Amino acid sequence: MSPKAIPSRGPSGRRVVALGGGHGLAASLSALRRVTDDITAIVTVADDGGSSGRLRDEFGTPPPGDLRMALAALCGDDTWGRTWERVIQHRFGGTGDLAGHSLGNLLITALWEETGDIVTGLDWVGALLEAQGRVLPCATVPLTIEADVRGHDPERPDVVCVVRGQVEVASTAGEVLALRVDPPQAQACPEAILAIAEADAIVLGPGSWFTSVITHLAIPELAQAILESRARRVVVLNLNPQVGETSHFQSHTYLDVLSRYVPSVDSVIADRRHVEDPAALQRQCQNMGAQLLLTDVAHSGRKLSGQHDPHRLAVAFDTVLADPRANEAT
Repeated sequence: MSPKAIPSRGPSGRRVVALGGGHGLAASLSALRRVTDDITAIVTVADDGGSSGRLRDEFGTPPPGDLRMALAALCGDDTWGRTWERVIQHRFGGTGDLAGHSLGNLLITALWEETGDIVTGLDWVGALLEAQGRVLPCATVPLTIEADVRGHDPERPDVVCVVRGQVEVASTAGEVLALRVDPPQAQACPEAILAIAEADAIVLGPGSWFTSVITHLAIPELAQAILESRARRVVVLNLNPQVGETSHFQSHTYLDVLSRYVPSVDSVIADRRHVEDPAALQRQCQNMGAQLLLTDVAHSGRKLSGQHDPHRLAVAFDTVLADPRANEAT
């Protein structure tokens, strides 16, 4: 039994499911909790580096890091929420056994051991934080990413090889041609499938495009649920290419890749200052049946200019969730 009842519908009347991982998903969640209190985050469980990788190897559980970041993003703006957000993000220093571990990763792993159930453990952590939404893994077993990459070896730029592991794929200098997860028929988290079936809107991105976003679509059951869903499909584009897996991407390239898995979406949100070729992006949106909302969603200050502004992104979400065919903002 979950520690508290998950609300069936927020006052906004919008059930929103957001898929991804890391900082990208956290950006979406920080914005979405300003427009609805009925949020479910579905989080990738393929991380194999850092504290998450160490806990994954030691306990055989899904890596907790991306789940922790999603929970932190759903913490409230009151004193309780701000305090717990800092606490679970705290990372131990020093050179001992705890060095590099985040407290939130340890807390999640402890609740998994105490409850014996991945979803129940996350619900208990969410209750402690008073998180404004629910966080679920995309699968209840750890996944390993495997990609076909052209030019992974700079000395053999035309050779396609198999690159294995989230860290290796994320940092490749080559072109990712295809992506899979191991085990290949990994069962999606049942609660995640139910959340998608009941959703009014599904949000994909921003984030590491292959290792955080496309990974979800490499799980057959999860991809099928998204394709069969009657929810509005909303895509939030990255502001800048990620060094490694998307180094040479332009704004429309993200949709080129996504269309191989999800051929149609309803709305695409992009920051006007970070679109290299608006005409190419508009054409790709039209190919996918999507309305483009080209607006300001990035921080205006120089220090945070490469990050999404949660308040501006919330306005954009409010626009497309209220009317997915809203006129393009220029």
